[in-house]
Amino acid sequence: MEVIETKEALTQALQSCRDSRISIGFVPTMGALHPGHISLVEQCRKENSMVVVSIFVNPTQFNDQSDLANYPRTLEEDLYKLSSVGCNYAFAPSVKEMYPEEDTRKFDFGMLDKVMEGVHRPGHFNGVAQIVSRLFDAVQPDKAYFGEKDFQQLAIIRRMVAMMNYPVQIVGCSIVREADGLAMSSRNMRLTPEQRQNVPAIAHTLLACKEKIGCMSLDELKNWVVDRINNTPGLQTEYFDIVDRDSLQPASEYKENALQGCIAVHVGTVRLIDNIRL
Repeated sequence: MEVIETKEALTQALQSCRDSRISIGFVPTMGALHPGHISLVEQCRKENSMVVVSIFVNPTQFNDQSDLANYPRTLEEDLYKLSSVGCNYAFAPSVKEMYPEEDTRKFDFGMLDKVMEGVHRPGHFNGVAQIVSRLFDAVQPDKAYFGEKDFQQLAIIRRMVAMMNYPVQIVGCSIVREADGLAMSSRNMRLTPEQRQNVPAIAHTLLACKEKIGCMSLDELKNWVVDRINNTPGLQTEYFDIVDRDSLQPASEYKENALQGCIAVHVGTVRLIDNIRL
């Protein structure tokens, strides 16, 4: 595996692949890699001849500067993990490399970013689009892999690809969970032992919610989920929404296989998200 720090060097390294029409798969990450990330790399490896993984903590998608400062950075461990699962190129640029000047672009995602994360993290998805588009320009992948834990982000990236006519296939990959159900996240390593014991209640509640579909109205179901989460020690729900899977707009009635339950929960200073198909 080769570690590359500049866009120019990455372009040169991948040029022969493009000339030979060798498929390039890409997994963008912010590092602090866990088995969920590795599962993306492994799927990328199966479907492409060349695998590129980026490690870059993108400042423009953080609306909370303390969250940016506290985001875990484990570059050496990450590179070791990537080298063991068939990554060909690890792209680990500096902030100056990715943003030699301020990115002032504003993206219009219609109503996709006006709900859930978009409400509670203003500017977040615009920052995501800024960095993912810059990474796509540098890598020029045939396929790019994203986890479904960030369900709204996946929809935003699909829209961005369509808006900018990128010739890249976006592949959504299933959520990878711990044995107790907790969705894997780089932020999990910031949980205290006591918090870690309590947070599986998020996934358990979502599963229980799925079983209750049809037994109560959607508003009653949302209130039931919020109450159950908030009654768990140390957990405070920021939002729980039941939305249309395609438009991400709040649903008013049950539609079979068309709804997604999405949640954000504060656990002390850590913010966790999860979702489930209803």
